[in-house]
Amino acid sequence: MTNKCGSVICMFIKRTTKTVNGIPYHNYLLVQSIKTEKGPRHKTVCSLGNLEPGPPEKWRDMARRVESAVSGQLPLKRDPIIDRMVELVRQGVVLDSEGEQKLLERQKQNEPEQWVKVDTKSLQLDDACEAGPVHVAHQIWNKLELDEVLESANLSEGAKRLTEIEVINRLVEPGSEHSVRNWVSRTALPDIFREDLPPINDTALYRNLDKLHPERDIIEQTLAQKERNLFNWQETIFLYDLSSTYFEGLCAANPKAKHGYSRDKRSDCRQVVLGLVLNGEGFPTAHEIFEGNRADSTTVEEMLTILDKRTGGKKGLTVVVDRGMSSKENLQSITARGYHYIVASRQPEREQYLAEFESDQGWEEVIRDVSPNNERQKKSCVEIKRIVQAAETHILCISEGRSNKDKAIREKKEKALLADLEKLKKRIAEGKLVQSKLIHEQIGRLKERYPRVARYYDISLESKSCKLVWAENKSEKEKAQKLDGGYLLKTDRKDLSGDEIWRTYLMLTRVENAFRDMKGPLAIRPVFHQLDRRVETHIFICILAYHLLVTIEKLLQDAGIFSSWETIKKELSTHQIVTASMRADNGGVLLIRQPTNPNPAQQVIYQALKIPSEIIAPVRVWWDSQSLTSDTSATADPNLVSVGTN
Repeated sequence: MTNKCGSVICMFIKRTTKTVNGIPYHNYLLVQSIKTEKGPRHKTVCSLGNLEPGPPEKWRDMARRVESAVSGQLPLKRDPIIDRMVELVRQGVVLDSEGEQKLLERQKQNEPEQWVKVDTKSLQLDDACEAGPVHVAHQIWNKLELDEVLESANLSEGAKRLTEIEVINRLVEPGSEHSVRNWVSRTALPDIFREDLPPINDTALYRNLDKLHPERDIIEQTLAQKERNLFNWQETIFLYDLSSTYFEGLCAANPKAKHGYSRDKRSDCRQVVLGLVLNGEGFPTAHEIFEGNRADSTTVEEMLTILDKRTGGKKGLTVVVDRGMSSKENLQSITARGYHYIVASRQPEREQYLAEFESDQGWEEVIRDVSPNNERQKKSCVEIKRIVQAAETHILCISEGRSNKDKAIREKKEKALLADLEKLKKRIAEGKLVQSKLIHEQIGRLKERYPRVARYYDISLESKSCKLVWAENKSEKEKAQKLDGGYLLKTDRKDLSGDEIWRTYLMLTRVENAFRDMKGPLAIRPVFHQLDRRVETHIFICILAYHLLVTIEKLLQDAGIFSSWETIKKELSTHQIVTASMRADNGGVLLIRQPTNPNPAQQVIYQALKIPSEIIAPVRVWWDSQSLTSDTSATADPNLVSVGTN
């Protein structure tokens, strides 16, 4: 009997109905699809009589399980209905109700003794599944009580399970919805869940995204509260920054998909902008999705509204934002809501402190905590100077490493500007651009494209010769060179030292790390969804996965392990679950499903995460000789040893 025809199940169940004296009688048939000269035909394998095999939507799966059992693939999970169907296939007869009852009684009586002799040569290991990474993900999911969080959004058991599968997939092996089903079958998730999983296919996963979409806010809010209680945080600092993620496709059905400034260097693709708020510990508190052409500075008001909801309007919190959102209007919006701010100023604002930057007086060196043992040691030379004004405290900063970076960026931009000026000059000289108005428009566009270095040059068009000329403004350029590596921080807080202000601003790199993780291990980009609600839920799934990732890394770091999640995944990938099968001297087969023993490195990881190293308890299944198709009798053999079955 052929087990499978490609990927199509050859066996299936169908129902026939016969009416006698006005009363319908149902008969169930196990049918096999076979090829004939006239095309595919149905061949009845056996009649199941009135043995109703459950709801029709489960018939396909039941036929597959019967087919596998008949072909010799013994299941670990015994099902009386499946066993009866297999017996009927082998006997080729219909059992009446009395015969069915006797079959069930015989199965119950054929329980193995506690000890049986097995043939060690018959030992086989099958169905090995990667278990370590998904075990960690599932345990952290439970630690964050995410089932309760989803329940607060009134999601069903099936929706909760599908959501966990999607989130764990994003954390362990991110891929499309189409790939999730195959991935689940290669992992130990079915063993870990110990229950029948809901249907896992494209349609089911897409529908689950649609169910999650309107519940994102309550889920995010409830999860943030769970984490505060779990880690006992006193949240006083919030970090806000933005990034973008791009699409594959036209995204015609998504009004937020726009061309804009791409942090991914994919200006050819439409994108959306993701605004992310983290707390001081680096855990997501809130997020918002904006149009792809949205300017950073215009998003602050919406972020503050979301933050009000998350904090209950608590006053006195400190919001940290980058220079792209440091406009006077934004800072006024922050203080108007009762928050404090720490922000990096725009580059031109540094120039008012040129004399202070050049002076050697008043500087103090700051030291970063970078060692695993939290010992203070120098990573790079950073000096700060604190200047108190009427309404603000300003911190001048000079970074040795940043000085080299500023110089490299300035020289690169300057080289590009001069190259474009030469191109424009050539176009004018060749008569390809003659109108004065259009020429000045091109000059204006170059100044917009290179604002950082265009101010170093006086660019003009000679009216008589209609020739493009430019001259270096040496004083402006020298001023910029003196400020290489220097930047200015501003805050309305007067109670913090310069060192504390600088360290608090430096926490903003945690948002950058979050975006890097989402674009790297969690593969948030590119986005293939076209509908706006599914795009937003796809991003939300990535954020939920980041909650797991940052929890894992925090617990590991607290235990002195500073490896990345990618490294941890590789180390755990060899911890697997396998099925061992052994033939017994009485002709039966003993199957044992259990995890391999974790190696010492894996034990250390589990201990650091405070999760059990035993993924599942061993599952033992006994198949007696009467349930097997082949002769399994064993003769006396030195390879026979006694093993326990309980």
